[in-house]
Amino acid sequence: MVQFPNQNGAIGVFDSGYGGLTILSEIRKRLPQYDYIYLGDNARTPYGTRSFDVVYEYTRQCVEKLFELGCPLVILGCNTASAKALKSIQMSDLPIWNPDRRVLGVIRPTVEEIDSFTKTRHVGLFATVGTVQSESYPIEIHKIFPDIQVSSVACPLWVPLVENSEFDGDGADYFVKKYIDQLLAQDALIDTVILGCTHYPLLLAKIKKYLPPHIRVISQGAIVSASLEDYLSRHVDLEAWLTRGGECRFYTTESEEKFKKSAAIFLSEQIDVRHIQLS
Repeated sequence: MVQFPNQNGAIGVFDSGYGGLTILSEIRKRLPQYDYIYLGDNARTPYGTRSFDVVYEYTRQCVEKLFELGCPLVILGCNTASAKALKSIQMSDLPIWNPDRRVLGVIRPTVEEIDSFTKTRHVGLFATVGTVQSESYPIEIHKIFPDIQVSSVACPLWVPLVENSEFDGDGADYFVKKYIDQLLAQDALIDTVILGCTHYPLLLAKIKKYLPPHIRVISQGAIVSASLEDYLSRHVDLEAWLTRGGECRFYTTESEEKFKKSAAIFLSEQIDVRHIQLS
């Protein structure tokens, strides 16, 4: 077992970029009493087009860093990391690092709720190239709900639109409609769509504009935060380890000023951020 030097009891939230801030915001709304640490691996983003091995290694380094900062629990607020790295970290690394600590993802909580949304049992997924290629969503959905049909479309241009503050501009309409048309061409019976990337909620107004009105859109933030609250209620020893100061610290592997500027797209508060070096 690896002994980490700090045990400050904050909940860690990790993302390859900035989209995980949408997850963090929803968690803090529901569970404001806890302390949080957000780590963005912004210097190496995007993860969506990288191989499984590279995503696993990058994610592993970031989780280990959050453990070193004292977090007993880390949320992978990144669908690509959840798809390509979570299981390996849970099965191979945690037993060596410290089996009392936990790493959770965003895919499983979303999948567990899909049954309550779809009536036709036909579901669509918008996600990054990496998440779509991993087939994590259809695999996990079919484990629990084998009758649900899943159609997926990779949307490689949606993240750049968000991170360049073009998500509500006229230029976004073409690419939003393009991917929606591709999805509906696969399956006209879709009645529920999963936004399988944490950037995509910022495109929600555009997405609803071009989706038929009967199709429900699932954003992950509220689902993940509710799932975390339930998880902590069932794991009282871990919950007792968490500190309650309502504070949140931010770290980035990129420029501090660049992080602040980009994070302002996702957050409605002024933040302080520190640069952090990964081994």
